[in-house]
Amino acid sequence: MIDKNIRNIIFDFGGVILNINPLLTYNNFSRLGLSGLYDRVGGTNSDKTPNLFEKGLISSGEFRKKIRSKIDHPVEDFEIDDAWNAMLLDIPYERITLLNKLKSKYKTFLLSNTNEIHYAEYTRQLRQSYGLNNLSELFFKTYFSFKLHMSKPDKEIYRYIINENLLNPEETLFIDDSIINIEGAGSVGLKTHHLKAGESINYLFSFV
Repeated sequence: MIDKNIRNIIFDFGGVILNINPLLTYNNFSRLGLSGLYDRVGGTNSDKTPNLFEKGLISSGEFRKKIRSKIDHPVEDFEIDDAWNAMLLDIPYERITLLNKLKSKYKTFLLSNTNEIHYAEYTRQLRQSYGLNNLSELFFKTYFSFKLHMSKPDKEIYRYIINENLLNPEETLFIDDSIINIEGAGSVGLKTHHLKAGESINYLFSFV
């Protein structure tokens, strides 16, 4: 049950709103001859390329160049993009409906660790599936790590949203499927909910 004092909700995207499967990207890169770039399945990621891309510190072209440098045969842009986007699944219709309902009851925000290639792909899917131009139509404001040059779980990105929108952390709920991100949000005073495997935001907000 959501605390009755909550006035604002900050949602994570992948794993909370968008269904994802990072193993698909890992497997697709392996088939291209690259392993270890996106090994979040195993909980480790020694290659910093995805993190740099996620913070917008390298461009899409630079990201692809770094990928190519780790593969011993030629690969096309579309092959890299297809492998990288393989983890992106779908946004169920019931979540779109829920977000539209919540927007009329709370001040809702999106905070996503994402990158330029993923952003373009799920924006395309959103337009194709639901006729929405972008995610900003579902929230009061949207925030993306590659545009802010900051990422979760660093405190600065949570403080940025709090300060820009004059939010009271005691009245603001942050929802994420990563415990590390939850801990980061909690460290700046936000109320938090860790969305565990098998749990849905539709169940969490079943009272709406």
